[in-house]
Amino acid sequence: MKSGFAALVGRPNVGKSTLMNCLIGQKIAITSNRPQTTRNRIETVYTDERGQVIFVDTPGIHKAKNKLGEYMDTAAEKAFGDADVICWLVEPVTHIGAGEERIAKLLSSLNRSGKENKKPVILVINKVDTLKQKEDINAVIAAYREKAEFDEIVPVSAMSGTNTDVLMDTLYRYLPEGPLYYDEETVTMVPMRSIAEELIREQMLRLLKEEIPHGVAVMVDEFKERRKGLFDITADIICERDSHKGIVIGKGGSMLKKIGTAARLEIEDQLSAHVNLKLFVKVRRDWRDNETFMRSYGYDIKKL
Repeated sequence: MKSGFAALVGRPNVGKSTLMNCLIGQKIAITSNRPQTTRNRIETVYTDERGQVIFVDTPGIHKAKNKLGEYMDTAAEKAFGDADVICWLVEPVTHIGAGEERIAKLLSSLNRSGKENKKPVILVINKVDTLKQKEDINAVIAAYREKAEFDEIVPVSAMSGTNTDVLMDTLYRYLPEGPLYYDEETVTMVPMRSIAEELIREQMLRLLKEEIPHGVAVMVDEFKERRKGLFDITADIICERDSHKGIVIGKGGSMLKKIGTAARLEIEDQLSAHVNLKLFVKVRRDWRDNETFMRSYGYDIKKL
C-alpha cells in the first residue's frame, strides 16, 4: 500500500481547488474566478486499492498586502515541508511571472536543504483544454524546465478531467509505502460547519463586485439539526466598511437574499437535507489587519 500527503501549490487562480475536487470526485473546496478564493489549507482524502492520497489544497502564493495575506502565504509555504509529494500547478503559458519565479525559488531552497528534506516535485500544467494546438504544450514545458527541476511533468485539465488518471498514477509512484492514514470512507477532515462558511463566501465571490469579497469573512454561529432532514444554520457575514455592508445587503435586502438562496442550495446538496439559513451582516473595520479578529474567524497563524 502507498499512502501520503500531496500538496497542491501555485499562484492564485491556476485551478488547485478545481483539480482537487475533480480528483476526489466531490466538491469540498470552493472555487471562483477571483484570486485568493482559498484562504486556508484544506485536506481531502482519496482511497482506492493502491492506497491513499491526502491532498492538501493551499492558498495561492502571492505578494501579501495585509496580515490575512501573510497568513495565507504562510499556510501555503508550510505545506511544502509537510508534503510527501509536491504538485506545482501552472497555466499553459510560456511567460514565467513573478509568482512562478518565487515558487521555483522556494522549491529549489527546499530541495537544497538536505537529502532527507528532498521532495518529489510534479509540474502539473493545468487548463490544457485552452491550448489552440496540442503541440503548444512543448514550449510551456521547455520554459519551466529552465526554471526548476521536476521528477515528472503531467499536463491536465481539471475542468474536463483530461489526464487526471495519469496524475493519480504518477502520485502513487512517488508516495511512500505505508498504511492508510484514514478510514476508507473518509473524504475530508474539514467540519461541515467550516464547509458551510466557505460555501456562503463562495456565493459572495460570484455575486458581488470585485473589490468586496476580499474584505469579507463568514462565521457560522449556529449549526444544529432541528429534526432528521432539517438543519438550522445562522451565520454572520463580516465586512470591513459600512459601504460594503450596504452592497452585501442590497436594495431592500435583495443581494443578501440572492447570496442566502444560492448558498442554501449548495449546503443542502452537501448535507442531503433541508436547510433553514439565516444571514446577518456586521462591520469589523480592517479586520484583515487585526490578529484578534482573524483568529476569531479561523485564520490563526499559530495553528498552522
